[in-house]
Amino acid sequence: MTTISSPPFVISLLLLMSISLVLVLAPWVLPPKTMPSIPDLDEADDLALFRRASVPYFAGSGGARFLRRPASEPKIAFLFLTNSDLAFAPLWERFFRGHERLFNVYVHADPATRFILPPTPSFRGRFMKAKSTQRASPMLISAARRLLATALIDDPANAFFALLSERCVPLHSFKFTYRTLGGYLHHPRKRSYIQIVSDEPGLWKRYVARGDDVMMPEVPFVRFRYGSQFFVLTRQHAMLAVRDRRLWKKFKLPCLRSRKNSCYPEEHYFPTLLDMLDPAGCSRYTLTSVNWTNSVGGHPHTYRPPEVSATLIKELRKSNSTYSHLFARKFSPDCLDILLELADGVIFRD
Repeated sequence: MTTISSPPFVISLLLLMSISLVLVLAPWVLPPKTMPSIPDLDEADDLALFRRASVPYFAGSGGARFLRRPASEPKIAFLFLTNSDLAFAPLWERFFRGHERLFNVYVHADPATRFILPPTPSFRGRFMKAKSTQRASPMLISAARRLLATALIDDPANAFFALLSERCVPLHSFKFTYRTLGGYLHHPRKRSYIQIVSDEPGLWKRYVARGDDVMMPEVPFVRFRYGSQFFVLTRQHAMLAVRDRRLWKKFKLPCLRSRKNSCYPEEHYFPTLLDMLDPAGCSRYTLTSVNWTNSVGGHPHTYRPPEVSATLIKELRKSNSTYSHLFARKFSPDCLDILLELADGVIFRD
């Protein structure tokens, strides 16, 4: 019996071909190492929008340029970030009623959202051009910046910008809310109400979620901050957020899939940016109450109808800061009826 041996060069050739085949097929066979990134086209669209929002002038006849000045009393821009029906719109309608000249509404709804409920008057026609959003992704930061930019462009009277979710509800009347902010609406040195924390136990894991050294040198760990996703920014700080390019080039990087459980970009970008650029102009606390007791999968506690009462509303108003909480989350949609029952006698009675 004769044994036929393959020449060494044939074996080497087959091995080389196998390695090449693995390298070619790997992107289709192996799962990606990072979470989804922001599409280049979305980035380009955003950049054009942000450039428009960053210019505090408008063009006049003959090429002249004039400073845009508010034509009315300072307004609050309510920025709703949603991926589902605005179930609490009827409650917000009661909140807004009679104060139409003092606020604007803007809604960023994920394009995949299928709305069942028709928009109520204050929300009708207030949906901006939106892009896809996803947790554990910088897409949520982009959505918030789009809302800020749209509100900056839309009305120069917008003085404060309150970012909210579809599960947020007001805890006080509009008059109380406006009066709380009113001390700064006319003040030359306004402050933003944004939570800024530097000693959160898991901060290092959050910092390296994109990779061990990728945030350097623009964002060293000692300058990295954490805070609630929901805030109230001054017009000056909203402008800083849409003008930023330096920090954004780091925060827009996708997180590693192996570290996705520590990836919450929307809780880091704005606190880090404003703490680096204007720490004295920030309150360092949020005006939105959130209950993180028994949180699941990075989501806060969701209030259900049996929990909702006058006592709960009064408890949610309490804060450790100078001011009462003005908003709260997170409520299930079926809480609407009981919240409406509490509206006039409790929520809007300050």
